[in-house]
Amino acid sequence: MRFMVIVKATPESEAGQMPSQELLAAMGAYNEELAKAGVILAGEGLHPSVKGARVQFSGKQRTVVDGPFMETKELIAGFWIFKVQSLQEAIDWVKRCPNPMVSDSEIEIRQVFEPEDFGECFTPELQEQEERLRAQMSGQS
Repeated sequence: MRFMVIVKATPESEAGQMPSQELLAAMGAYNEELAKAGVILAGEGLHPSVKGARVQFSGKQRTVVDGPFMETKELIAGFWIFKVQSLQEAIDWVKRCPNPMVSDSEIEIRQVFEPEDFGECFTPELQEQEERLRAQMSGQS
């Protein structure tokens, strides 16, 4: 099972406050532990929303909204993708994480859809297309 582990933004991260050297070292050690255990597939920090944009969809219309975005608690400051056996295993790994922010913070864990989750709607043709895209993406890295 794959899980997206979402580090929620804080007022400090949205203000562009960079982590201390100590926090960077602690997070680096944690990431090394994840890698050695074969858990981490990807992980990155994100710039504040002031440097981002949102595209809103309404029928065929597209509207671009530039950051910053107001609800800090709804924003993402970073993420990992874990490959583990269960939600509980993902929780156990996250509980070992150093606090990724200078103040109180929150990490959300969400399971990533797998092809079998879509049932019959995910036809053999769509499965082949998905496999081609994944192969192409892995070749780009």
